[in-house]
Amino acid sequence: MNWNPIIDSNQIEDIKAASFTKPQLILKHSTTCSISKMALARLERAETPTHIDFHYLDLLNYRNISKEIAESFNVSHESPQILLIKNGQCVYDESHGGIQMEEIEEQALQA
Repeated sequence: MNWNPIIDSNQIEDIKAASFTKPQLILKHSTTCSISKMALARLERAETPTHIDFHYLDLLNYRNISKEIAESFNVSHESPQILLIKNGQCVYDESHGGIQMEEIEEQALQA
């Protein structure tokens, strides 16, 4: 899986813009949380869909960006958490054990 690291808050606008042509997925990941590590491993074991771009945010190093993401997409902060962005909006978010590649793919294919 090819993760695009989010290290600058300006990338949020880039992700929104790109979501008009291709679904964008943001994974908010805590590197010290065992549940977060399990969710990341589950995603990385799954077959990677080519019709979605994958972005990774290290919550411990970029807490301020995590807050901006929550505000920008009007979602409550959770960790681990995925946000699926289409047409500039968060159309699906999930956390903890609910993070499943199959569901992400299904949501990405919906209008």
